[in-house]
Amino acid sequence: METRELEEYRRQFAGIRQRTEELTAGLEESRFNWRPGAGQWSIEECLHHLTIAGQWEIRAIERAIEQARARGLTGAGPFRYPALDRFIIRQTQPPVRHKLPAPRKFRPSHGNPVTAIVPTFLHLQDQFLRQIARAEGLDLARVQVATPISGLLKMSLGGMFAQAAAHERRHLEQAWRVRRALA
Repeated sequence: METRELEEYRRQFAGIRQRTEELTAGLEESRFNWRPGAGQWSIEECLHHLTIAGQWEIRAIERAIEQARARGLTGAGPFRYPALDRFIIRQTQPPVRHKLPAPRKFRPSHGNPVTAIVPTFLHLQDQFLRQIARAEGLDLARVQVATPISGLLKMSLGGMFAQAAAHERRHLEQAWRVRRALA
């Protein structure tokens, strides 16, 4: 049985998957790649950025879970996360308070086909759901995950799930603004 916290993360990633399917339903290439203005991202770029960052996060989460299982870092919630984790999550989640430039390694390319980006992004959501299931029984506060920001900066496993979901919601809101501008 999933803990309440893991169930909430599962719900968030499943919701992100559903919102993405709604966002991209019926979009042809030109609309998927349309930029609303100079220096603004298209729907494609929002999803590509999330895919690049999410793939990095998934690899880090998989490693952390494997190491935690080997070390026996089990626990039952509710979990309390460090102040730094809570700060990073607050800065990441929508509504956007401060625009932050994407690190070079997470900058999307432009002009990718909808048939490449959308299935890859949806697959990424499935990977997050698998890792959430694998995390059952672990101490979500004690298990440490390297962050995409720096290998030296670590977050708790629960904090990383929350941050990844918040980051995805942030850019999905951005993509929805583009979709509404298309109309």
